[in-house]
Amino acid sequence: MEQSEILILALVVVAIAVALGLWFALRRRRTTALRDKFGDEYDRTLGATRNRSKAEAELEARAKRVAALDIRPLDPQERSSFTAEWHEVKAVFVDSPPEAVLHADRMLAKMMAARGYPMADFDRRFEDLSVDHADEARHYRAGHDLAERSMRGQATTEDLRQAMKHYEALFDHLVGDISDTVQQRPITRPAQQSL
Repeated sequence: MEQSEILILALVVVAIAVALGLWFALRRRRTTALRDKFGDEYDRTLGATRNRSKAEAELEARAKRVAALDIRPLDPQERSSFTAEWHEVKAVFVDSPPEAVLHADRMLAKMMAARGYPMADFDRRFEDLSVDHADEARHYRAGHDLAERSMRGQATTEDLRQAMKHYEALFDHLVGDISDTVQQRPITRPAQQSL
């Protein structure tokens, strides 16, 4: 082999090594970004698919789908109405925990619809919520799972109390989340009057 062929071969090997290094770094960055964005939902999706590339593609597709939605905060009248209904739900819990949990589950679905989330099945609502609100989505899933156990007659009063706590975390977020769409306005000062 001539010296120029060895040099070309060495350059090709170095270029391949650099390309592989960049590919691994970009993949690691993608994984870290998705893990940070989705929290526990990243691990749950990875466990369900058992394939990192497939799980990450699914999460990215979910984020793209949600980006196209028109998610908005509740208007003051909706916020007031849902807050009054939530107080009623909590009052019902004292006499009928299963009824209160079922009502809370349905009410949160209505709130999400009012905010602009599509009214598909629970799993789709959960997935859509998980894109920008991973912690609240986790509460929603935990509360919904306990509500389903209640409908099968397999939940204790303590389980139902926990469901309400999970639902309340989501309720507080849905009723109070105005930061997603409220634009920051510059502070304007009134013109100073000359004396």
